[in-house]
Amino acid sequence: MKIKKNDTVLITSGDDKGKKGKVIHVDPTRGKLQVEGANIQKKHVRPKKEGEKGQVVEKPGFLSISKVKMLCPKCNKASRVGYTNTEKGKQRICKKCSAAI
Repeated sequence: MKIKKNDTVLITSGDDKGKKGKVIHVDPTRGKLQVEGANIQKKHVRPKKEGEKGQVVEKPGFLSISKVKMLCPKCNKASRVGYTNTEKGKQRICKKCSAAI
């Protein structure tokens, strides 16, 4: 996968279109990821002990990787990710400015 954890991404489609956020979790087998503050889902939790109140917990849901673009840290534009070979091995680069990510 070209997008990894802690990358900053821009959401390109859906209800959260235009939002920017940090990637929290990546699931490469399903091709999905979680973005901080995007696709918030609510879950109702029942009380577990007597006297405790139930609550509504909000957590980010999964997005398809095709709905996000990587934000380049150098040019600060949404772009695709490419690879180049260096002495260290493969390295990710920005397709717009060719800077190493």
